[in-house]
Amino acid sequence: MPPRGGMPYEHKKVAPPKDFKDLFRYLKEVFGGFFTRFFYVVTLVWASGKWIMFLLSFIALFQGITPILGSLISKEILNELQNIISSGALPASQFWTSPILYLLIFFFSYQLLLRIVNNVSSALNQIAGEKVVQQVKLRIMEKSKRLDLASFDDASFYERMENANREAGHRPLQVLSETFGIVSTVIEFISFLTVLLSVPGLWWSAPTVVAVSIPSAVINYVYRNKHFRYLRWRSKERRQMHYYSELLVDKDKVKEVRLFDLADTFIGRYLSVFRTYYNGLRRLILQESVLHIVIALFSCATNLTFYALIAQKVFVGEIMIGDYTLFTGAILSVSNCVATLINRSGSIYEGTLFIDNLMAFLKEPSSVLSPAQPAPLSRGIGHRVEFKHVSFRYPGTDRDVLKDLNFVIEAGQTMVLVGLNGAGKTTLIKLLTRLYDPTEGQILLDGRDLKEYDLKSLYRIFGIIFQDFGKYAETVEENVRFGDIHRQPDPELMQNAVEQASAKDFVDRLPEGMNTPLMRIFEKNGIELSIGQWQKLAIARAFYSDSDVLILDEPTASLDPMAEQEIFHQFDRLREGKTTIFVSHRLSSATVADTVLVLENGRVEEMGHHDRLMEQKGKYYKLFTTQAERYRSQSAQN
Repeated sequence: MPPRGGMPYEHKKVAPPKDFKDLFRYLKEVFGGFFTRFFYVVTLVWASGKWIMFLLSFIALFQGITPILGSLISKEILNELQNIISSGALPASQFWTSPILYLLIFFFSYQLLLRIVNNVSSALNQIAGEKVVQQVKLRIMEKSKRLDLASFDDASFYERMENANREAGHRPLQVLSETFGIVSTVIEFISFLTVLLSVPGLWWSAPTVVAVSIPSAVINYVYRNKHFRYLRWRSKERRQMHYYSELLVDKDKVKEVRLFDLADTFIGRYLSVFRTYYNGLRRLILQESVLHIVIALFSCATNLTFYALIAQKVFVGEIMIGDYTLFTGAILSVSNCVATLINRSGSIYEGTLFIDNLMAFLKEPSSVLSPAQPAPLSRGIGHRVEFKHVSFRYPGTDRDVLKDLNFVIEAGQTMVLVGLNGAGKTTLIKLLTRLYDPTEGQILLDGRDLKEYDLKSLYRIFGIIFQDFGKYAETVEENVRFGDIHRQPDPELMQNAVEQASAKDFVDRLPEGMNTPLMRIFEKNGIELSIGQWQKLAIARAFYSDSDVLILDEPTASLDPMAEQEIFHQFDRLREGKTTIFVSHRLSSATVADTVLVLENGRVEEMGHHDRLMEQKGKYYKLFTTQAERYRSQSAQN
């Protein structure tokens, strides 16, 4: 059964062949997909640095010839020593002119070179790994900035993104390193296989050793594939474990976790998910280990037989001791090479499957795009907004969040959106700013569909404060400047924005004023602000932005009534000549609006000026009078 929450994301499966005629199609699809992924890996590493490819090629060739070279030198040293012993002991002084000394010098020069190349290889992999990770992260970030906001509402998208972020950083270099490793292994395999074929009277040892080595390698390959698929299948459990473990160390959640005594609850849920995940993984590991033990017994018995046969040849004088070390070493090397070739092939295949995560993420379709020839967008004016039969539902759902909306906001007018939580107010704002496109209908700006404008130009006309506004681990100045990052930094305008947002008093008290770093994520002297202070900075961003349409989604929800009143006075000046949309639960703001739009269950329930809606005594009247009565009761109690 799949884990609760639905099937995990998987790469495209290829249907197995039904007959010999279908086999060609099967092989073409399997290997075609593999080579597509492999070529993508090569281009990714090449883009990270051409020097990586050249150094990997050199190291692969070097590491392919060094094993046989070392074995041949060792053989010559032992055989030379045996000849000397057989002919009788020599004076010590002759050692310094004997071939033994030169062979030893050659051998340790080879060892030194081997260590140097291995160190270079290790350093290369670390440095190149960082370069490749940077290349992958850049591609992910570049893709993310173009993705539809709707993608971030899709659980399967998060799975692809998590897998891409977790695996794709090191997998490309691993795949390429393993590929060059195969080149090294093939050279080594051919060299030692040639040696085994030259064993007097035992040429058949070569195919036998190869045959005996294959089962263990195949088991490795099969279980590597099973392990990969298990990790994919249990992606949800891994994300849950990460989520529960992070809850207890998240600085924003630790207060509530401690006060509500939730720690043991989350630890228990972590352990429950871990048991499910661990039990299946343990079963796979144990099954593989048992099979390897059985194969190891058979392999050891086979190797023992050949070792004894080769030793017998030394015993009867057919070969020398150095030859014995070369031939027995060749048996182990051929056996290891077969296993390495299959395992590395499996590792490459597995690695390219993980690369599917990255490729799938980078191929995530986007529908919210700029047109090829965008319409001109005027700046510095109020803009007319019209919703025509607009409906919207989130991807993968069949429930309309907004249903057949029809209304107009004239240029320079102010509209207040009113409604209970979940009525669709914030979703409407996201449609207006074209973070989403409507499922049905049109949204017109100055008589043209939003889709006709360039996205970046469109976004720049909006000055917006969302209720889940951004809190950035930067200085106060940067947090304000992010309201219009394209404008040349203007300290005076930023100071004015802070003052208009009623944030000047607390900013002046900060250790470094506008240059004070916020949050303790990166800086030890970072300052943690209250939610109300953060909201004032978000409002300062809106004041700093040079926008034509001002959108305020619960802009003062975390402020006290006095601060709220002061900021509304500032907004009155700021919104002069601008089209303004308020979303607020505090209906006192609706009294100054040109139009009040009441949303309920995604539909326009009522629309009109405050006074007219109060006269109608409908939904808005009930909301307004209920809230006013509550305020009067609170005032009386105080």
